[in-house]
Amino acid sequence: MPISRASSRSSLAQPNICRFKVVRHVHEAFACRACEQVVQAPAPHHAVPRGRAGPGPLAHIAVAKFDDHLPLYRQTEIYARDGMDLATSTLSGWLGANAATLTPLVDLLRREVIAGSAVLHGDDTPIPVLAPGTGKTRTGRLWTYLRDERPHGGARPPAAVFFASPDRRGERPLAHLAGFSGVLVADDYAGFNRLYEEARPGGALAEAACWARVRRKVFDVHAATGSALAAEALARIGALYGIERDLHGKPPDARTRERQARSTPLAAALKAWEQTCLTQLPGRSELAEALRYMLARWPALTRAFEDGRIALDNNAAERALRGVAVGRKNYLFAGSDLGAERAAAFYTLIETAKLNRLDPEAYLRDVLTRIADHPAKRLTDLLPWNWTPAQPAAHAA
Repeated sequence: MPISRASSRSSLAQPNICRFKVVRHVHEAFACRACEQVVQAPAPHHAVPRGRAGPGPLAHIAVAKFDDHLPLYRQTEIYARDGMDLATSTLSGWLGANAATLTPLVDLLRREVIAGSAVLHGDDTPIPVLAPGTGKTRTGRLWTYLRDERPHGGARPPAAVFFASPDRRGERPLAHLAGFSGVLVADDYAGFNRLYEEARPGGALAEAACWARVRRKVFDVHAATGSALAAEALARIGALYGIERDLHGKPPDARTRERQARSTPLAAALKAWEQTCLTQLPGRSELAEALRYMLARWPALTRAFEDGRIALDNNAAERALRGVAVGRKNYLFAGSDLGAERAAAFYTLIETAKLNRLDPEAYLRDVLTRIADHPAKRLTDLLPWNWTPAQPAAHAA
């Protein structure tokens, strides 16, 4: 008798009213008097083997934690007010079973994005992970690699895939991006450097740096000192972004032409101006350090002006990690390395669903309903950009 969750909204636009219901499946057995054979319809698939929860509450629990940032202990308190006595350990077990059920789909999504993209945004963020037997946490990482071709009207759908690791060693992105060849837009983390080496299996990736990051360094100097030189640097970088606003939605070749005609001269003037400023500034000043940082990454910063598919900054990846940053303030830590891997799986499905303008709860609910009986060779049908609900999402159990 799986528990199902339903919601309704009144015509007066009151908040969602949630309720739980028990769905009783009766599959009677029939015996033939002549041949003494017994026939019985098979029991329906349960998303959690031998579990009480149906796809509705399972999807709700996952989205509440990984998108609404509600720790499991808070969810148990909320459900208790509706008369549902569910222990935190029960919800945790359900999430684990969910992650196992969804693993083939998550793995497929990761392969599709890593191998099927020309440009990726990459970034990572720390996540505390409980160290067994110590009562303390250690620092793990969640990595994201994001594809978003909407700014240049690309045909590939947007997607964000996440990976968990117990550390930040450079071998992690090497393993994550083993099947990728193209351009990586990322920050200056040294662990990415091996991706740009010719010795990398599959060849070197092209590096594109983040203008927002260098602008942030200059902005911090201006905010602290009010420097007129910092203000001018910000204005010059702002002019490059002004051109980008005009180019949004245009195809790559048009973006490349206009960048070379309009942005490249501005960038060259900015570089010459910076080199002049460095002769006038104290070598150890914060503004000098910010300008040297920009010049040191100049080839990677200006790569976008040669390729209209590349964004000026890595803000897309930073936005994808924003939910992780908010969530860890609430649920504080992952219970284990396996828990961090489960979190990466749910973030992959939820963030990709949102990028494709889907309701992540409706999407997960329907996928959990169908995935056990879905043909493996047609698993691509359940990817967020291919998904169509089997039943109206508002009435799904």
